[in-house]
Amino acid sequence: MYDVTIIGIGAAGYTAGVYCARYKLKTLIIGGEEGGMGATAADVGNWPGIEDIRGPDLMENFKKHALSLGAEQRVAWVKKITKAKEGFDLLLDNGETVQTKTVILATGSAKRHLGVKGEEEFSGKGVTYCATCDAFFYRNKTVAVIGGGDSAVEGAAIAAQVAAKVYLIHRRKDFRAEPYWVDRVKARDNVTFVLERQLVEVQGDQKVKAIKLDQPFEGSDTINVDGVFIEVGSIPSVDLAKDIGCELDELGFLKVDETMATTVPGIFGAGDVTSGSNHFAQFTTAAGEATVAANSVFNYLQEK
Repeated sequence: MYDVTIIGIGAAGYTAGVYCARYKLKTLIIGGEEGGMGATAADVGNWPGIEDIRGPDLMENFKKHALSLGAEQRVAWVKKITKAKEGFDLLLDNGETVQTKTVILATGSAKRHLGVKGEEEFSGKGVTYCATCDAFFYRNKTVAVIGGGDSAVEGAAIAAQVAAKVYLIHRRKDFRAEPYWVDRVKARDNVTFVLERQLVEVQGDQKVKAIKLDQPFEGSDTINVDGVFIEVGSIPSVDLAKDIGCELDELGFLKVDETMATTVPGIFGAGDVTSGSNHFAQFTTAAGEATVAANSVFNYLQEK
């Protein structure tokens, strides 16, 4: 029986693990992918105290810190949460059950798909959802990055370091990304901005050959590319939360109060999955929410 089980092994999960362990709670951190979305960040320049670090390295530091304090980690998917007499039972994908008094949901988010023609057909055959992860495979090739937020513009900057040519395609005239990343992309002479255009189809045979836009660019609505990085945001991973009865907000995020408590007693939330921090998905907001959630778990168990 654990005092707290933290579902999610990313920035929020590890931070919650650090604090729960410091509170001397019997703590388990569990999830299917180490590092979470944080491990997909090529460069992190906004973690206080460290001017420049790779996402995977930062997540490894988080992990080492949590485990050094006594938190346990398991790499496994939690399939279902059910209420139990003294807390909750967590059913894992291997059939095992974990018993825990409280839960912190730090399940993060999943990459959003566009739903355009050819997208699913060529997924893994030139269509990918992480430019910073997969840019290496397109050395000296031509790629398109779709989106206008931080992940898209950062992805275009990373891809431009290895690809021969990068088309950055955004449906609006202005970017939503942090100016830091926009400036980095503008400094690259192999990036072409394709603004006020939308991707409507991915074309190819055995692999991606071209993309089709909703209106012409430089005289044609088709651009020949070898790869397409779709970076159009993410959706909160709330399946476990919904299944156990946690309330969601109007945007589909896990609803939490100022203590990071959900509407189900004993279950708390932290990170990209929640309605906290104005839906601003950052390492710092994930860590802040996780800190509060861990403190709330400690107080909850003390009161019980």
